[in-house]
Amino acid sequence: MWLVGLSIGVTGLLYVVPYGRWVGYPLLLISTVVHELGHGVAGWLVGARFDSFRMYADGSGVALVTGDEGRLARAFVSAGGLCGPAVLSAVALVMARRPLGARVFLLVMGAALAVIDALLVRSLFALLFIGALAAVAIVIAAKAPDWGSQLTLSVLAVQLGLSVFSRGDYLFTDVARTSAGDFPSDVANMSSALFLPYWFWGGACGLFSVAMLALGVWLFLRGLRARARASADG
Repeated sequence: MWLVGLSIGVTGLLYVVPYGRWVGYPLLLISTVVHELGHGVAGWLVGARFDSFRMYADGSGVALVTGDEGRLARAFVSAGGLCGPAVLSAVALVMARRPLGARVFLLVMGAALAVIDALLVRSLFALLFIGALAAVAIVIAAKAPDWGSQLTLSVLAVQLGLSVFSRGDYLFTDVARTSAGDFPSDVANMSSALFLPYWFWGGACGLFSVAMLALGVWLFLRGLRARARASADG
């Protein structure tokens, strides 16, 4: 429990202490990676192709997903970037309950990022950052003490769960401004596919992220209580 509390505290301090945003810069980039990969995974789930991924030093990114599977599929791919970090956050919180779970998650994450880096990344900055992130995740999984792997995963989970709000202005704009140029935002794409206003879909994705973060914390605490009862019975 103290790990989650510390993770929330660290994440909150990054936005209020002097130079905290600079310290939190790698976390911003991680949220961009997960956001863009969320588009790609959503594309795979609806039968589209995840062709490439680019990320830039300002924290912006672009995922190229091709294949027209219909309006609902296009909306799902757009929502994947906004909601993917919250889903991964809930899974990470569940895995962070135990040292072995935290290590397995970080190891799988590092290996997956290494494969993605080799096959899909098309910008030098993204290539270097994702390669470094993969290496750090694998080293922590293999070498860090139990509390270190759990704390790392808890901070990552909390940051991903809150990332939709730390960059919440993106939920309510119809233009995405990136280093590759201006594009329709994810919520604008959802609006185009599903007809309702883009701000409606921004609010819906925000509420979904809140629900997933709450679910992750609830499952985390429920698991701890179950372990405590088992220890008491033993």
